Amino acid sequence: MASDGGPRRKQEIFQATLESLAEKGYEGLTIEGVAERSGVNKTTIYRWWPSKAALLGDALVEARLLDFTVPDTGSLRGDLKALLRGTAALLATPPASDVAVAALGAAAHNPELAAQAERFFSDRFARESPIFERAAHRGELRAGAEPMMIVDMLAGAVWLRAVFRRLPIDDDFTDRVVDLLLDGSAAPGPPPAGVEP
Repeated sequence: MASDGGPRRKQEIFQATLESLAEKGYEGLTIEGVAERSGVNKTTIYRWWPSKAALLGDALVEARLLDFTVPDTGSLRGDLKALLRGTAALLATPPASDVAVAALGAAAHNPELAAQAERFFSDRFARESPIFERAAHRGELRAGAEPMMIVDMLAGAVWLRAVFRRLPIDDDFTDRVVDLLLDGSAAPGPPPAGVEP
């Protein structure tokens, strides 16, 4: 991100960027439109960000709209439930939901934006990592557990339900997803005869 310019001005630019994205999609997002909406000269924006993908990448990572607090409930189960509730709220509440769908949908067809989306997810995962570090210290994670896979499975369940199936998401759903992941769904005991474990 640009090193000059005040934090408040940058937040105004990020807010204008995400609002424009939510309203017009990635194709309709322009530096000129962001400049008009934020009241910042477009040459200033171009000086700070070489492309709209670069601007959007910083907005996704640094804008207050998509910010979140990493939970610390004292247990892995509690932390994951709180984290997933936050993800569900993001995908169910405009304009954040519109921003997420527009940005990540466009990333599938735009290599520069895909790199920015990867940076967004890397930043999120780095911020979520303490959940798993604390859980490992408490003895709640088995050896070899893969935190990124856990996060992907949880977030994937919410994305599929909210974005593709367009079904409602409530705390009961997110809690059950976490419980299913942590407890498994296989019946206890040996497998039935003729079924390999």
